[in-house]
Amino acid sequence: MPYEKFHYNKIDQVITEAEKLGVNLPLSENMALLSRPLNFCGLTASNRLAIQPMEGCDGTADGAPDELTVRRYHRFARSGAGLIWAEATAILPEGRANPRQLMITEQNVDEFKRLVDDIRQIAVRETGVNPILVLQLTHSGRYSKPEGKPAPLIAQNNPLFENDKPINQTRIVTDEYIKQLPEVYARAAKLAARAGFDGVDIKSCHGYLMSELLASHTRKGEYGGCFENRTRLLIDSVSAAKAATSAFVTSRLNLHDGFPLPYGWGVGEDGRPDMAEPVRLVEILHHKLNFELLDFTIGNPYVNPHVNRPYDSGPYIPDEHPFEGLARMCECISAVKNKFPDLKVIGSGFSYLRQFSANLAAGMVETGGADIAGFGRMSFAYPTFACDILKNGSLDTRKCCIACGKCSELMRAGRVAGCAIRDRELYLPIFNYASKSTVSKV
Repeated sequence: MPYEKFHYNKIDQVITEAEKLGVNLPLSENMALLSRPLNFCGLTASNRLAIQPMEGCDGTADGAPDELTVRRYHRFARSGAGLIWAEATAILPEGRANPRQLMITEQNVDEFKRLVDDIRQIAVRETGVNPILVLQLTHSGRYSKPEGKPAPLIAQNNPLFENDKPINQTRIVTDEYIKQLPEVYARAAKLAARAGFDGVDIKSCHGYLMSELLASHTRKGEYGGCFENRTRLLIDSVSAAKAATSAFVTSRLNLHDGFPLPYGWGVGEDGRPDMAEPVRLVEILHHKLNFELLDFTIGNPYVNPHVNRPYDSGPYIPDEHPFEGLARMCECISAVKNKFPDLKVIGSGFSYLRQFSANLAAGMVETGGADIAGFGRMSFAYPTFACDILKNGSLDTRKCCIACGKCSELMRAGRVAGCAIRDRELYLPIFNYASKSTVSKV
């Protein structure tokens, strides 16, 4: 089915289109399911809605939350979501994706603590919800730009990404460099707990260093080739973080990269989803390392963004209908959840459906495909989405994310990121300036 933009006014139209495409989108009108509390890691999430980690690129030069960071998380605090998964926070200067990416350090941990205290106070006072707070810890790897220009640190060369301009092999991280990272993750995890976060995420998705290593089939040495080597850094980092802190440890984990072997993870020979290795890894995390919660996603927003963020406007026209991408996301997540029914799973990819994203969220919970529905782009556009779902049983079409991709464009342009449509007074002028700057360079 050819690509189409979103044009649905009634849920019946969504159902009919999905049936015509032959894809399964588990939709439900039982919004009460999303109000149910959920217990894990000795904590209770007040409901089944979460804010996913969305980078604002608006920290200070030394990595602390800045004015716009604080503004954004104060808005998230008013969301009513039972879980707020704070954005990618670098563990090392050279692993920052931009000069304003958050980075937690001994010098700025008190500023993170003030933000955490603010979130809790605002949330309880204005929504009655005390959200579970998770901090995502990351090394940007291939996408590192600590000074605003590419300074990649890669696991392996990848001709699917680099085409005829391979990255210099001196930028391939050595085994010695990788071996010191678990200790660095552990140090950052300890700081996150000191700041008041309930949990820490060892980020393993979307093509960043940890995620790229999962697919490093062609790499030599201790971190490439066989499954045990490719998963070594994640397992070692998780073990180190668990030993260093009382906060629970989890991961936002790619289940499927969308690239064929030997450059993809969670794929078969044809490049289609194959959950054998992700299931094997989840079994280790869940049964051997006692993970009670995992946050699943797929794709790479830099190379195949339609896979994890179906859109109406983006860098290229996909060769599939957006509903096919949504169904793939749901199927990958449900397949792993069904293997581990007692594991608590956060699902992704709901925002594209606008006002019907709540129906997909309820459907995933109702069918047992996920326990919590995570919203990313929607939280930028519509920070009170959870309150409206829980109180009204629906979303306001005038506030929903429209999948225009402008928030991603702002980040790629090196600007602070936000919604240029629904938060236009602040971010539209920034977007327009970034667009003009880009055009002037062409």
